[in-house]
Amino acid sequence: MYPPEPWHLRGQMYLSIFLVPRAALPALPAVLNATVSPVTVAGRAAVGAAWVHYEPGGVLHYRELLSAVLVHERGRPRVSITDIWVDSMASREGGRRLWGIPKEMAELQISSSAAAVSAFASAASAPIGSATVRLGRQLPGRVPVAFSVAQALGGQVRRTPVRGRAGLRTGKAAWRPDPAGPLGYLAGRRPVLTLAVTDFYLVFGRTARERAAARERFTP
Repeated sequence: MYPPEPWHLRGQMYLSIFLVPRAALPALPAVLNATVSPVTVAGRAAVGAAWVHYEPGGVLHYRELLSAVLVHERGRPRVSITDIWVDSMASREGGRRLWGIPKEMAELQISSSAAAVSAFASAASAPIGSATVRLGRQLPGRVPVAFSVAQALGGQVRRTPVRGRAGLRTGKAAWRPDPAGPLGYLAGRRPVLTLAVTDFYLVFGRTARERAAARERFTP
């Protein structure tokens, strides 16, 4: 029903970074909360919220809305996804079963032009939120992308590498999450940074050999 890992993915991402008081963050699962901690500055944590359009050329193509918090595990940076919606059943099932990513189904619309992007998401007939991103200049070259996602899966912490390359474009975003919805803690907040991650190519997950090596590394 879904591709085996690793997933090779291509597309466009519209990412905003918010600084949110730690007390306002969504709760992490217990096993994750015991292992990682949010990275904070003056009591505020970095939360990334993104609209993503995975395009043909990768193993799946679909749309996605997510929020994630920057955490650390004994000083090592990780990203933990707290809320995420997709419009692909294969993506939902694969994300949950392979990596513990709590994907839910939603209706997602992402419309783009040369100058702007508009996006809207709703689930079970209730709005999740919308956003408008004004696109700025394209930065030169393509940059490497590499980070690790930490999620709760089967009572343990699953650490998943993500790597690839992408172009970058500056932007300004107006987010309008439903105050009563799951992203309500971002309502009324302005992002401190917005970027369009353009024409990205990502490899999400590990090969069988890499998974065996990771199990040895993290087994007490």
